[in-house]
Amino acid sequence: MNIVVLDGHTLNPGDLSWDAIAKLGTLTVHPRTTAAELPARAAHADILLTNKVPLNAATINSLPNLKLISVLATGYNIIDTAAARARNIPVSNVPEYSTSSVAQLVFALLLEMCHHVGHHSDAIRAGEWPKREWCFWDTPLVELEGKTLGIVGYGRIGQRVGTIAQALGMKVLGHSRRQLGPTSPNFAWATIDEIFAKSDAISLHIPLTPENKGFVNARLLSQMKKDAYLINTARGPLLNDADLAAALHAGTLAGAALDVATVEPINPDNPLLTAPNCIITPHYAWATLAARKRLMQTTTQNLQAFLSGTPQHVVN
Repeated sequence: MNIVVLDGHTLNPGDLSWDAIAKLGTLTVHPRTTAAELPARAAHADILLTNKVPLNAATINSLPNLKLISVLATGYNIIDTAAARARNIPVSNVPEYSTSSVAQLVFALLLEMCHHVGHHSDAIRAGEWPKREWCFWDTPLVELEGKTLGIVGYGRIGQRVGTIAQALGMKVLGHSRRQLGPTSPNFAWATIDEIFAKSDAISLHIPLTPENKGFVNARLLSQMKKDAYLINTARGPLLNDADLAAALHAGTLAGAALDVATVEPINPDNPLLTAPNCIITPHYAWATLAARKRLMQTTTQNLQAFLSGTPQHVVN
């Protein structure tokens, strides 16, 4: 089996090993692959591994040897799953590997907005402390206990975020198409409108679909409390960038923290880059070493399962 990794640098910039996958066939790892390079690199692949290199219908149909697409991620919107299904090519993903890491970043972002740790550290290095009293703060400092966190998408990651929130003394409002998962005295199901109106912070944890693209728009943002925060570690296109930037400029909400962008890497003309009180990080919530080790391990298991005739984690 010819196994080709199209963009291996993201998963493994050098601190992991491909050895377990190499034992399953003839392995070729490309650090990155452009659209122009894709046809030649994928031409003889029996198994393609991709993190962010899109595989559309035309590409899939042009690869006669292709037998499996293995996505090095949980989200698989970069794959034309219908085209793969039409050719009986399973598409496998890796669920749950990043749950703890993504939930951890949610609170790193939320706590930064509550305490502005970076700003105050920079102020001290700039010599501000000797000019002030024995202590100082330049921004409001927010205590989370008793506040309400709204979670849109109450799957694995959303539930983990809710558990941490409750450990901090927060109340949780959850929204999900299927009302599944653990509940508690400090948890209640809510509509999206209720979440945006009642929450002190909102965290998005839903997959991107054609139906929810840009659903966080001016209408929803106008319902938020002026001292509330919005966090997106899911997918950038869930937000209407222009509407969010306008809301931040207008003070409709206190701040936003985004680990994803509508286009990645982010376009230099994205209005959120110049919006006030907006933290943007480079889609790295999933990328702790522990999470990437789990991703590599499950990907290896996905390939082994396929080769044994029982594909697992198939999404199409």
